[in-house]
Parts: sequence; C-alpha cells; structure tokens
Amino acid sequence: MFPLFYDPTYILIIPALILAVYAQIKVKSAFQRYSRVTASSGMTGAQVARDLLNKNNLHNVPVEITRGTLTDHYDPRQKVLRLSSEVYHSRSLAALGVAAHETGHAIQHSQEYIPLNIRNALVPVASFGSNLAFPLFFIGLLFNGSFLMNLGILLFSFAVLFQVLTLPVEFNASNRALHMLESEGYLMRGGEVTGARKVLSAAALTYLAATAMAIFQLFRLLLLRGSRDD
Repeated sequence: MFPLFYDPTYILIIPALILAVYAQIKVKSAFQRYSRVTASSGMTGAQVARDLLNKNNLHNVPVEITRGTLTDHYDPRQKVLRLSSEVYHSRSLAALGVAAHETGHAIQHSQEYIPLNIRNALVPVASFGSNLAFPLFFIGLLFNGSFLMNLGILLFSFAVLFQVLTLPVEFNASNRALHMLESEGYLMRGGEVTGARKVLSAAALTYLAATAMAIFQLFRLLLLRGSRDD
C-alpha cells in the first residue's frame, strides 16, 4: 500500500498531459495558419454549413453564431448548428473545414449514426460519473471503504467509455467534412483540401489526448485500489 500523501501513480498521467498540451498547441497553430488562407470558392463557413445542411434535407437545422473561440458545435437536443464568429463569417480553409465538420455531426444525428446515438445516451451517466467518481473513490481510499472505491471506479468507467466512443464520432465527422468539401467544390483538390485536413487532424488530436487521459486515470484508480488490498 502506498503511504499517505505519496502517490507514485501520478507518473501515469504525465504522457497524457504532455499529449494534451501538444494537441492544444497544434490545433491553435493549424487553425491560425489556415485562417489566413482564403478558399477559392469565396464562401463563408456559415454559407457552406447552410448549403450542406440543405443538400442533406436538414432545412430545419438553423446555423447560429456562438461566443468564444473554437466553440463550434452541433447541439443534438435543440438541433442547432452553432459556429464561432471567426468561423461563421470567415472564408478561410480553416473556417470551411470546421463548419463542414460540425455539419457532419448534424448529418450523423439525422442518419442515426450508431456510435453517436450510444455516446449521446451516455451523456447523463458520464457527466454524473466524472463529477462524483474521484470524490467517492478518495473518500473510500481514506477511510478504507472498498464499496466507495469500487463505485468510484465504476462511475468513472462510464466517463472513459464516453471518451472512447467520441473518437469514431469525431473521425467520421471529419471524413464526411473533407469528402463533402471536395466533392461539392467548396475546396479545390490539393492544397485547399490538405489545409482543411490539417486543421481537422489537429482537432482530432485533442480528442485522442482526452481519451488517453481518461484511460490513464482509470488505470491509476485501479492501481490505487489494488494497493489498498496489499
């Protein structure tokens, strides 16, 4: 058993922390770089999103502006696609890539894409688990309560599963986005598509980092739980 206040399992999350920092730097760098490159189509992110939604019979999904930077998202509960101001109004490769990616999520929702449906169903329990798992686990660890430790691990497992399911959802949305941007002529094949791909690949790295962090944290809890039995 590890002595109180000494926890060598922290070393497990260092690689995930490094990856997370690298991913954030990468996505900001890629977005800033390709935000300065205008797409030959001359269309804004909002126009591309609206056009793609219409072509997929999603006329009832509005495209709105949301506050913040890189806060673009599709809300499946309200069926609204929200784009940050710098994506909504911009004609850059980065803006079109992000707008098409979020449109990909709206299309996934309309087609009942299975990984997305499972992930959405897990949202309440994953949120509950991520908030309570660690307090319950460490109260159990402190007071030798096996039940609370096991409950904390179980709850956090749902949060980990949510992160794992996020990966195919995000990768699929990016693949859809790049295909639509090229096939519909919003981006020229070659440099323009490559630029958008680099932005979306950098964004995907942040999801990989989040998943890695969740998995390493789960391993850490399991190790701590095992040390209590030693």
